[in-house]
Amino acid sequence: MGLLAYAGQAILAVFGSLIAAVVLNVAWQLIAPRDPTKPPLVFHYVPVLGCAVSYGMDPMGFLDDCRAKYGPVFTYPLLGRKITAALGPLGSNFVLNGKLAHVNAEEAYTHLTTPVFGTEVVYDVPNHVLMEQKKFVKFGLTTENFRRYVGLIRDEVREHMSKHVYANNTKTVSPGVDAFEASSEITICTASATLQGREIRAAMDKSFAQLYHDLDGGFTPLNFVFPNLPLPSYRRRDRAQLKMREFYISILEKRRASTDEPDQDMLTALQNQQYKTGEPLTDKQIAHIMIALLMAGQHTSAATGSWAILRLGENQDLQRRLYEEQVEHYLDKETGELRDLEYETLQTPLLNAFVKELLRVHPPLHSLMRKIISDCPVPATVGAPAAEPNAPSDFKKRTEGVEYVVPKGEYVLAAPGYSQLDEQIWGSDAKQFRTERWLEGGSKVPGEEDEGEEDYGWGKISKGGKSAYLPFGAGRHRCIGEQFAYVQLGVIIATLVRENSWTLDQPFPGNDYSTMIVMPAKPRKVTFTKRTGAVKA
Repeated sequence: MGLLAYAGQAILAVFGSLIAAVVLNVAWQLIAPRDPTKPPLVFHYVPVLGCAVSYGMDPMGFLDDCRAKYGPVFTYPLLGRKITAALGPLGSNFVLNGKLAHVNAEEAYTHLTTPVFGTEVVYDVPNHVLMEQKKFVKFGLTTENFRRYVGLIRDEVREHMSKHVYANNTKTVSPGVDAFEASSEITICTASATLQGREIRAAMDKSFAQLYHDLDGGFTPLNFVFPNLPLPSYRRRDRAQLKMREFYISILEKRRASTDEPDQDMLTALQNQQYKTGEPLTDKQIAHIMIALLMAGQHTSAATGSWAILRLGENQDLQRRLYEEQVEHYLDKETGELRDLEYETLQTPLLNAFVKELLRVHPPLHSLMRKIISDCPVPATVGAPAAEPNAPSDFKKRTEGVEYVVPKGEYVLAAPGYSQLDEQIWGSDAKQFRTERWLEGGSKVPGEEDEGEEDYGWGKISKGGKSAYLPFGAGRHRCIGEQFAYVQLGVIIATLVRENSWTLDQPFPGNDYSTMIVMPAKPRKVTFTKRTGAVKA
């Protein structure tokens, strides 16, 4: 009895301490004078935990509620950190094009990426070294390579459908297929067959697949918040990282020892690069860059591909029109069959518009963070109330002309995914998936007049940080794999539409925010049917 009583008292003491902490935290927020140079603090009950639950469950809804209460610039606590959100295109530009003296991506992400990618690359090196490494990767992303990739990607899609969907050509209708699982398998096979090289593709069905799975276990929100816990998954992550590095290095060594002409892939491109200092990339650095390309590209592309499958399964008319567009552009009237896709002719208007709308509504990364390394002023224009017509009556008085300062050690957050669904920018149908918006009056992003444009292979879009359309980020950390992603996604969608039709087996799924990437929530099944008839791929 004495032991039970002691345990009960201990529990009561802990519970009482938690209640006291909550009460003191609430009182401090209500009573303490507010520093006008700091952004408004989002009200929260539990210290340290802060807004983790509401933000984690529905980030876009959380940001929307906070914007209505506090304006486009506000600070919220998250698991012991303070995050200042800067919403809207001006907020994205402030964060993503911030001065290196103020904002730092490396310190925001290295504790997550370095254990997975490896040392001496990406966020484990100073920014100027990362910029050189990004240039090295560009040498493997040539138009000549993209031309070769189109056929390789098509073949991988066909092989997956034959082996895993239609049971080796014995069926014409599939059982229910999980859209995300199918997209993940197609994505990693197409990426390994193209960017990664034939050795990686050959190993993808063997031990390498397990290494990938174990390493992938280190890319979760838990790892982001607590990067060094003594958990079995962390140990598997670290072992897989070492073995995967050794695997890439062994490929490099075998290629050097061979007299055969090397494949013109990313590994070959990286072997021929050297820094401005004259030092070549080491085998270890090449291996880690290859791991980074594999891991970072896989998650985002797999998620986007699954949303594409689900959207077309939901919208049979759009699926039919995409197929008819392929027939219109590629039908060989002599043979009655569709000509092969080619890089130069891959872009067709409706497919182009569908991909753009897909990335607008379903960006794989809704938010991007930077760490403040010296006190950082937030221009008054970022928090201006002019674009907040629905804000509380005292909002304009509280925020007009105010220039905030975010203290060193805190974080800033840009939310391009939020801007891409903002009704004040895109209109009342902003949250609706409507491919036609990109076919009406050109493909300009609403409100863009002074941003520079660049054609990434799917029409001109803004390349500036002030754009309301930034599915690949902006600034010095803009995704280097953007053009490859367009090629990969375009060929996958076109090949699936050419050779299959499919239907959604349940209502359209919502967003799953439990991982680092925004995925469709379960259930997310579709049923495929092979196309038959004179016109075929």
